[in-house]
Amino acid sequence: MSEQQRAPMVPGERSALAGSRYALISAAFVGILLISNVVAVKPIAFGAIPIGDVSLPLVFDGGVFLFPLAYILGDVLAEVYGLKASRRAILTAFALALIASLTILAVQISPPAAGWENQEAFAAVLGFVPRIVAASLVAFLAGQLANAWVLDRMRRKTDGRFLRARLIGSTVVGQLIDTLLFCTIAFAGIITGIDFVMYVVLGYVVKVLAEVVLLPLTTRAIRWARAAEERAA
Repeated sequence: MSEQQRAPMVPGERSALAGSRYALISAAFVGILLISNVVAVKPIAFGAIPIGDVSLPLVFDGGVFLFPLAYILGDVLAEVYGLKASRRAILTAFALALIASLTILAVQISPPAAGWENQEAFAAVLGFVPRIVAASLVAFLAGQLANAWVLDRMRRKTDGRFLRARLIGSTVVGQLIDTLLFCTIAFAGIITGIDFVMYVVLGYVVKVLAEVVLLPLTTRAIRWARAAEERAA
């Protein structure tokens, strides 16, 4: 097909094509946060660690499966697209998570249709989501902004060198803030005593270890995105 036969671009199409990688990564970043908010309502017990006469329970929330990926994508956004673009994606995720929470709340308090008998089940499971989302929003916003800021700061200090060390350093700070805020706001008073302590400690350790294990994937994704953007420039 010749240039003359091609349909003209609609307004914004060229910009959309030029920024497709940023848009894709941002969309995945936002989607993972929203999914994690829903599944985080369920605490999961993976047994216990016996230490003498004491048994330390392995308790996590459902978000443990996906939330490390949000930090990996956050690292890609901050490292490749910069602090300003990273903040834009973080604030977008924050806004959409808030909308999701308010929508769930509106559906929950709306009168059920005749013949629908699952109102109590809906309220029992998703009715807890507003507290989880409130915890997630505060923790996510603080943790992700700290993660992006530390990564950007370290990149400037090292002139872009020591990528792995910078990724681990930003993760240690961001996940610490995220885990402490989320666990405290979401489950303080519900999970108590040694169970709560183990929940916080294990949640932090597992998230950091997950990102360390996935570090080769993170660095590869960063290099791919950076190379693609350089070719497109």
